[in-house]
Amino acid sequence: MTLYPNLIIEALRTVRYPGTGKDIVEMGMVADDMRIDGNKVSFSLVFDKPTDPFIKSVVRAAEVAITTHVGEDVDIKGNIAVATRQQAVPKQEAPILPGVKNIIGVSSGKGGVGKSTISVNLAVSLAQLGYKVGLLDADIFGPSVPKMLGIEDEQLFMRQDGDRNLIIPAEKYGVKNLSIGYVIDKNKPALWRGGMASNALKQLITQGDWSELDYFVIDMPPGTSDIHLTLVQTLGITGAVVVTTPQEVALADARKGVNMFLSEQVGVPVLGIVENMSWFTPAAHPDEKYFIFGKDGGKQLAEALNVTLLGQIPLVASICKGGDDGVPVTLQNSVSGAAFIELARSVVDAVDKRNATLPPTHKVNTH
Repeated sequence: MTLYPNLIIEALRTVRYPGTGKDIVEMGMVADDMRIDGNKVSFSLVFDKPTDPFIKSVVRAAEVAITTHVGEDVDIKGNIAVATRQQAVPKQEAPILPGVKNIIGVSSGKGGVGKSTISVNLAVSLAQLGYKVGLLDADIFGPSVPKMLGIEDEQLFMRQDGDRNLIIPAEKYGVKNLSIGYVIDKNKPALWRGGMASNALKQLITQGDWSELDYFVIDMPPGTSDIHLTLVQTLGITGAVVVTTPQEVALADARKGVNMFLSEQVGVPVLGIVENMSWFTPAAHPDEKYFIFGKDGGKQLAEALNVTLLGQIPLVASICKGGDDGVPVTLQNSVSGAAFIELARSVVDAVDKRNATLPPTHKVNTH
């Protein structure tokens, strides 16, 4: 049985504090320090004062609730620590990814604009330029990175690092990558509640054996959701790349995406906009351009929002075929491949400019 924090929390909701009759989760007595290692679960319960007469009975009730509602094989006895309000639970403030220099979130206001294609080709292009690159597929509900890299059937392994189990990322084309797609049935839909999806994503980030990276590219899900909030609460993202097509409906959503990152609550710098499917070029006539979805919409949006236009990517069949075949088009000697290499160079320049002019981004703290 796989254990998740939500399973433990739901079990603890059945435990009532004798002094008030309310459950201990509602009262905020379950500290945010839960650790799960196989079947072993540990966390702290916070009481108002060290002389609380109900400490032993509440701890015992919590142990019984977990073994009853989660499973008898859960190793919980003796693993519940006790803290008090006056004696705050110690929090580890060490950086989540100490070896990662730059974290780039690739986002889009809506689905269908080619965000994952941009993410994969950007990551592979950065690796082609000689950088150490990691790629996280944060689209928990529709993971596509494994297929686009041609390693859908890859098996993930773990290694022991002291008292931690680390997930060894898959690696292809010089890019270390992790995706929930490696651990779920690719033919079945991913049915996750919001909390479960967020916890699974946190595990990929914090337990991934990413080591030293120049660029950590995150393929975010489309729109604005719990997953975006989880990411900015977990990591200090260096900057965001927003993907759109020239289409008016896509541009409207892209504008919302840019404003989300720049908002006071999130505060992530926007490195720039990528206009995907800018024009259609027939394979037999590489010099011809047909503006199927409109012309220069992304460019005009970048100018209106005073952000950089990082690149315009043409719509050609080889991009789609490369994604389906697991061979990113940036590896091919083509107009599209050259466009992605230029995009990677533009992103590197944007990151360098951002780092030279702005302080490091801090993760979002909520209260």
